[in-house]
Amino acid sequence: MRDLFLTLVCCFSLPFMQAQITNASQSSFWNNVQFGGGVGLSFGDGFFSGSLAPAAVYRFNPTVSAGVGLNAIYSKQKNVFKSTVLGGSLIGLFNPVNQFQISTEFEQLYVDRNFDERFVSNVDDSYWYPALFLGVGYISNNIAFGIRYDLLYNENKSIYNNAWMPFVRVFF
Repeated sequence: MRDLFLTLVCCFSLPFMQAQITNASQSSFWNNVQFGGGVGLSFGDGFFSGSLAPAAVYRFNPTVSAGVGLNAIYSKQKNVFKSTVLGGSLIGLFNPVNQFQISTEFEQLYVDRNFDERFVSNVDDSYWYPALFLGVGYISNNIAFGIRYDLLYNENKSIYNNAWMPFVRVFF
């Protein structure tokens, strides 16, 4: 009888214990997730460019984080071109000391460029463009700023002017 009682107690308790363990691990997971990203806006004489790049990283420990990001950029030069860029990225962050960060980021972008035929003929283009960045930065509170280099830089296809790019990352 005692064995039957213990078996019943265990059978009925197991789902409750499992729920507590699951809730604890979910709560622990979300405590280690940081959200952030970047926003950009540029305009001038007939030119406009806006970008939105949200990101989330999981902090495995105080030294290593990894995550994902999304990218959306719209640019337009009046009477010259319109460009839409959409994509995503995989991010790796390594902080060997408190205020120093080494980063890697693989970015895959879909680029759609449309030129005004009155000024530039037959160069509309749509293509996928990969970028692989290695960077170093300085961290102050939730902000990291530094420089990164695109190992796959292609002068004819890249949406960036140069393989070297400054960056600012904010994560909360």
